[in-house]
Amino acid sequence: MTEQTKNTPIKLGLLGVDHPAVAANDVEALSEWYCAILGYERWFQHPKPVWMLKAPDGTLLEIMPKDETPRPERSTWTPGWSHLALRVQDIDTAIAHLDQHQVQWGGELSPAIGGGRVRNFFDPEGNLLQILERALSPE
Repeated sequence: MTEQTKNTPIKLGLLGVDHPAVAANDVEALSEWYCAILGYERWFQHPKPVWMLKAPDGTLLEIMPKDETPRPERSTWTPGWSHLALRVQDIDTAIAHLDQHQVQWGGELSPAIGGGRVRNFFDPEGNLLQILERALSPE
């Protein structure tokens, strides 16, 4: 490393989040639920078995097999990653769609931090998700 390189700040070059991952009891069943109910599509399968799912906006979600570690009890405010928030065009329509599929709700519709409206729900394996309607810039 040259002296000039040492003194020049190097930027990460962050583009955004590539994908979160969820460890599943049943990779096939959970990936099918995310596709059928939430609108993801199966994008890439690894023999591990792992599914990479793609959302309509191109963002990815990894569904991978869990290990034998017991699932801890958690709330929205438990330390560590808390939930996956999915932005929707119209939250009232999204709620009606999810009601048709009998999701387990984790609370009522409420104002979202940073603007908009949000509602918590759970996937079939108990992972906390949110649907969120908001403008791209804070209100």
